[in-house]
Amino acid sequence: GIVGVFGYGGGVIGRYSDVPEKFPGVAHFHTLRVNQPASKFYKTDFLRALADLWEYRGSGIFNMHGSTGDIILLGTVTEQLEPIFFDMTHELDQDLGGSGSNLRTPSCCVGKARCEWACYDTQELCYELTMHY
Repeated sequence: GIVGVFGYGGGVIGRYSDVPEKFPGVAHFHTLRVNQPASKFYKTDFLRALADLWEYRGSGIFNMHGSTGDIILLGTVTEQLEPIFFDMTHELDQDLGGSGSNLRTPSCCVGKARCEWACYDTQELCYELTMHY
Protein backbone atom coordinates (compact mmCIF):
# COMPACT_ATOMS: atom_id res chain seq x y z
CA GLY A 1 0.00 0.00 0.00
CA ILE A 2 0.94 3.66 -0.04
CA VAL A 3 2.66 5.26 2.92
CA GLY A 4 0.01 7.86 3.65
CA VAL A 5 -0.47 7.23 7.34
CA PHE A 6 2.16 8.47 9.80
CA GLY A 7 4.28 5.60 11.06
CA TYR A 8 2.45 2.94 9.11
CA GLY A 9 3.04 1.61 5.62
CA GLY A 10 0.41 -1.07 5.14
CA GLY A 11 -3.32 -1.35 5.11
CA VAL A 12 -3.82 1.43 2.57
CA ILE A 13 -3.97 0.48 -1.09
CA GLY A 14 -3.60 3.59 -3.19
CA ARG A 15 -5.96 4.04 -6.11
CA TYR A 16 -5.76 7.02 -8.45
CA SER A 17 -7.68 7.56 -11.67
CA ASP A 18 -5.71 8.00 -14.91
CA VAL A 19 -8.41 10.38 -16.11
CA PRO A 20 -9.47 12.40 -13.03
CA GLU A 21 -10.91 15.18 -15.17
CA LYS A 22 -13.46 12.74 -16.62
CA PHE A 23 -14.27 11.12 -13.27
CA PRO A 24 -13.56 13.66 -10.50
CA GLY A 25 -15.59 11.72 -7.95
CA VAL A 26 -13.07 8.88 -8.07
CA ALA A 27 -9.85 10.80 -8.77
CA HIS A 28 -8.70 9.24 -5.48
CA PHE A 29 -10.40 6.00 -4.47
CA HIS A 30 -8.12 4.44 -1.86
CA THR A 31 -8.93 1.08 -0.29
CA LEU A 32 -8.23 0.22 3.35
CA ARG A 33 -7.88 -3.16 5.07
CA VAL A 34 -9.10 -3.82 8.61
CA ASN A 35 -7.86 -7.02 10.25
CA GLN A 36 -10.65 -9.36 11.38
CA PRO A 37 -11.16 -10.34 15.02
CA ALA A 38 -10.56 -13.90 16.19
CA SER A 39 -12.81 -16.31 14.29
CA LYS A 40 -14.51 -13.36 12.63
CA PHE A 41 -16.93 -12.84 15.52
CA TYR A 42 -17.99 -9.20 15.34
CA LYS A 43 -19.96 -7.21 17.87
CA THR A 44 -22.77 -5.22 16.30
CA ASP A 45 -21.71 -2.01 18.06
CA PHE A 46 -18.25 -2.29 16.44
CA LEU A 47 -19.73 -2.88 12.97
CA ARG A 48 -22.12 0.04 13.46
CA ALA A 49 -19.28 2.35 14.54
CA LEU A 50 -17.12 1.21 11.62
CA ALA A 51 -20.00 1.80 9.19
CA ASP A 52 -20.58 5.28 10.63
CA LEU A 53 -16.88 6.13 10.37
CA TRP A 54 -16.66 4.88 6.79
CA GLU A 55 -19.81 6.70 5.74
CA TYR A 56 -18.36 9.91 7.23
CA ARG A 57 -14.77 9.59 5.92
CA GLY A 58 -15.16 7.30 2.89
CA SER A 59 -17.64 5.97 0.37
CA GLY A 60 -19.59 3.85 2.86
CA ILE A 61 -18.96 0.73 0.74
CA PHE A 62 -17.65 -2.41 2.52
CA ASN A 63 -16.38 -5.72 1.22
CA MET A 64 -16.66 -8.17 4.08
CA HIS A 65 -13.76 -10.63 4.12
CA GLY A 66 -11.98 -10.03 0.87
CA SER A 67 -9.29 -12.39 -0.38
CA THR A 68 -7.12 -11.64 2.68
CA GLY A 69 -9.92 -12.26 5.19
CA ASP A 70 -9.96 -8.60 6.19
CA ILE A 71 -12.82 -6.13 6.02
CA ILE A 72 -12.15 -4.07 2.90
CA LEU A 73 -13.23 -0.41 3.02
CA LEU A 74 -13.58 0.86 -0.54
CA GLY A 75 -13.07 4.46 -1.58
CA THR A 76 -11.65 7.45 0.24
CA VAL A 77 -9.43 10.42 -0.62
CA THR A 78 -5.83 10.98 0.45
CA GLU A 79 -6.75 13.78 2.88
CA GLN A 80 -8.87 11.35 4.91
CA LEU A 81 -6.14 8.72 5.52
CA GLU A 82 -4.66 10.27 8.68
CA PRO A 83 -8.05 11.04 10.26
CA ILE A 84 -9.26 7.50 9.49
CA PHE A 85 -6.17 5.97 11.11
CA PHE A 86 -6.60 8.20 14.16
CA ASP A 87 -10.30 7.35 14.52
CA MET A 88 -9.65 3.63 14.03
CA THR A 89 -6.91 3.46 16.66
CA HIS A 90 -8.33 5.94 19.20
CA GLU A 91 -12.11 5.60 18.88
CA LEU A 92 -12.56 2.00 17.71
CA ASP A 93 -9.42 0.50 19.31
CA GLN A 94 -8.70 -1.20 15.98
CA ASP A 95 -5.49 -1.27 13.96
CA LEU A 96 -5.46 -0.50 10.26
CA GLY A 97 -4.27 -3.22 7.90
CA GLY A 98 -3.58 -6.88 8.10
CA SER A 99 -0.37 -8.59 9.01
CA GLY A 100 3.00 -7.50 7.66
CA SER A 101 4.77 -8.52 4.47
CA ASN A 102 6.40 -11.55 6.14
CA LEU A 103 3.03 -13.23 6.68
CA ARG A 104 -0.16 -12.50 4.82
CA THR A 105 -3.28 -12.16 6.94
CA PRO A 106 -3.76 -15.62 8.41
CA SER A 107 -7.11 -17.25 8.96
CA CYS A 108 -7.97 -20.04 11.36
CA CYS A 109 -10.78 -22.38 12.25
CA VAL A 110 -13.09 -21.34 15.06
CA GLY A 111 -11.38 -23.80 17.40
CA LYS A 112 -12.63 -23.66 20.99
CA ALA A 113 -15.44 -21.31 20.00
CA ARG A 114 -17.38 -24.19 18.40
CA CYS A 115 -15.38 -27.38 18.77
CA GLU A 116 -15.33 -29.09 22.14
CA TRP A 117 -12.50 -31.36 20.95
CA ALA A 118 -10.08 -28.58 19.95
CA CYS A 119 -6.50 -29.63 20.77
CA TYR A 120 -5.18 -26.09 21.04
CA ASP A 121 -6.35 -22.49 20.83
CA THR A 122 -6.25 -21.78 17.09
CA GLN A 123 -7.48 -18.22 17.55
CA GLU A 124 -4.66 -17.44 19.98
CA LEU A 125 -2.09 -18.89 17.55
CA CYS A 126 -3.54 -16.84 14.69
CA TYR A 127 -3.47 -13.70 16.84
CA GLU A 128 0.12 -14.28 18.01
CA LEU A 129 1.36 -14.93 14.47
CA THR A 130 -0.37 -11.78 13.23
CA MET A 131 1.10 -9.66 16.03
CA HIS A 132 4.59 -11.11 15.61
CA TYR A 133 4.85 -10.80 11.84
